[in-house]
Amino acid sequence: QVQLVESGGGLVQAGGSLRLSCAASGRTFSSYGMGWFRQAPGKEREFVAAISRYGLNTLYADSVKGRFTISRDNAKNTVYLQMNSLKPEDTAVYYCAAGSYGRTHYDAWGQGTQVTVSS
Repeated sequence: QVQLVESGGGLVQAGGSLRLSCAASGRTFSSYGMGWFRQAPGKEREFVAAISRYGLNTLYADSVKGRFTISRDNAKNTVYLQMNSLKPEDTAVYYCAAGSYGRTHYDAWGQGTQVTVSS
């Protein structure tokens, strides 16, 4: 099974930017749709963005559309989440996941990286 490790989280002021990375182990990275999810304290985990196996298709939650961009580099076994115009409500632990392209069917998860947006 693919192993996922996120990085790039941190503390940023509202209006700022961060880029999250998720490195995957194994030789079959391009066989997975990839997704980003987030979980804020006291809330359920929610879908953020997804990208198809070769990056031709993307999906976004309405709350991040126009501010976040998901991308992938299959040669580097890495998926990215560029986050711009960050808001305090974006504060959460962000997780990447591997599975079937879409909002729900993911089988492997990373350990998460904390993103904190101060007002």
